[in-house]
Amino acid sequence: MKKKYFSFFLKTKYSLIKPKTKMQFYYVKNILNKTITFGIGVSGTGKTYLATATAIDFLKRKKIYRIILARPIVEAGEKLGYLPGNFNQKINPYLCPIYDVLFEILGPHFNEKYISHNIIEVVPLAYMRGRTFNDSFIILDEAQNTTITQMKMFLTRLGFNSKAVINGDISQIDLPNKSISGLKHAINICKNLHDVGITYFSIKDIMRSSIVANIIKAYDNK
Repeated sequence: MKKKYFSFFLKTKYSLIKPKTKMQFYYVKNILNKTITFGIGVSGTGKTYLATATAIDFLKRKKIYRIILARPIVEAGEKLGYLPGNFNQKINPYLCPIYDVLFEILGPHFNEKYISHNIIEVVPLAYMRGRTFNDSFIILDEAQNTTITQMKMFLTRLGFNSKAVINGDISQIDLPNKSISGLKHAINICKNLHDVGITYFSIKDIMRSSIVANIIKAYDNK
């Protein structure tokens, strides 16, 4: 019999979303009680999914009025300038994982209802420079691919009555020239701050097919 860890849940038109593991429970608890929350762990552990679900819950209960979803754009082999299409068409593939979560939680019409009215904004991290977000829930995904400068810029965007969730997998850093990850640096800088929570996920928290956990074990043991 599976243990129930937390009473938080978000009922959507399509599903009931709630923490399913001990670390997911602590993660959501940190989000609810801290201004800044770090979620560290491999993909499939529910970091982005639960953070987005919690943000939507805050939005529906009018605790915040905007959701900002961001991720760094790290080019792997191909330069954006050489890819076909305009700028938005070039960056859309980088943002697809976030759109996938929104689609699953809000349904197929989330774009017309939320994004077209700027209630939910999906942006590359670089576009956040110079902005301040009040009454907002800000989620930074793939944060292991931020530089130290980018991470500092992100953390200083918070205005009044706002929360930030920073997610990443420090085992998959794609920064060029062996640059120091802004996520790893920020954890050390912020770990003792009062209003910051850090949750470390393991393969036990993976909510995908069981083969995913086995693949990660195989790679780790190589």
